[in-house]
Amino acid sequence: MSPELAHALGDASGDTRRVLECALEDREISWQEAELLCSVEGSDLSALVTAADALRQRHVGDTVTYVVNRNVNFTNVCVKACKFCAFSRTHRSEQGYFLSTEEIVRRAAEAQALGATEVCIQAGLPPGVNGSIYVDLCRELKRALPSLHVHAFSPEEIKYGAGLSGMSIREHIAALKDVGLGSIPGTSAEILDDSLRKRLAGGRISTAEWVHVIGTAHELGVPTTSTVMFGHIETHGELVRHLDVLRTIQRNTGGFTEFVPLSFVHSEAPLYAKQLIRGVRPGPTPDDVVRLFAIARVFLGASFKNIQASWVKEGPLRAQRLLACGANDLGGTLMNESISTAAGAPHGQWLPPRELRRLAREVGRVPAQRDTLYRLLRVHDASSETDVEGPLDALAHDNGRFGSYAELVRDKRHAFRTVRSS
Repeated sequence: MSPELAHALGDASGDTRRVLECALEDREISWQEAELLCSVEGSDLSALVTAADALRQRHVGDTVTYVVNRNVNFTNVCVKACKFCAFSRTHRSEQGYFLSTEEIVRRAAEAQALGATEVCIQAGLPPGVNGSIYVDLCRELKRALPSLHVHAFSPEEIKYGAGLSGMSIREHIAALKDVGLGSIPGTSAEILDDSLRKRLAGGRISTAEWVHVIGTAHELGVPTTSTVMFGHIETHGELVRHLDVLRTIQRNTGGFTEFVPLSFVHSEAPLYAKQLIRGVRPGPTPDDVVRLFAIARVFLGASFKNIQASWVKEGPLRAQRLLACGANDLGGTLMNESISTAAGAPHGQWLPPRELRRLAREVGRVPAQRDTLYRLLRVHDASSETDVEGPLDALAHDNGRFGSYAELVRDKRHAFRTVRSS
């Protein structure tokens, strides 16, 4: 134990010290013990952060990873009306858009030419589409770009596609895997508590259904990420029980590649802007964010090696700070970001790889480019401090290169009614 850690634990209160010492001995702590950590402050918070950083170093070392990828949110038209979502539109909206398969492939090909190894595809749940929409899209992407990893379709989309096609969840995921789906985003999770989910979004995928989609994907050899959205109406107990669900799944399957805490972006979200639920919070406080990242590292243990700090949600500087609170990954370059942007996130649509490397180096870490499955592609150690500028780095000052969400919803070429009627 380092002197810094010993000192921090020595200054902590009895309950906090006991829980952290248990975690530092690689013993699982209970969700009830994790709940105790959700309100720590002062010296107890310092001890929690120091312990989380020590466990991060033990589990993954000093490498900070990132992936070169592009997001393609191919439609904002959705049959659901989630109270926290500022991205979706109805099929009658003048701002509804739907990208053709050709346009999705074009965007993915542009990204690969700029060095991307992954395309991330997520969208609304559009009405009136063919039941094979997700399988067809994945097939066309892999046909055109066989070496590009397709990280696509939330559990909500998997459920929707299975229903449209008349398949079971297992059959639908198997069909997607057969045409090249590489992994699934563990989004649409929010908080895995059905009473809370009903308040946030009636008709949303249930906890049991989300667990079933994720578990089935893992059984079929399709890895997934895992997420939580916090800082709205959840209680501490609901938050840590969500983590407990994830830890149980990982213990049984080992299929999660990472955990990504997602702060609720409030300013344009109907849930907050229209005060749809009494007592909704304007996102987590900075200390709330620090606490959750540290608790995640302490609670989830060595089976969750990778914890991602989302620069889109937190901003680059806070994401950098979170590297000392248990996180070891800075996410992706993205190129396009629509969902958080629509909700009011002010941090931009993309970051060049050299900026992600700078954030890591400034806190004494070693940046490394990874692929979607966390295989290291290039480690930028001290011998490569002066980087060769890549094609995406060269566009760092071209903020309009990839187009914005605001531009997309006004672009009549991609209007939902126009595209769907053609």
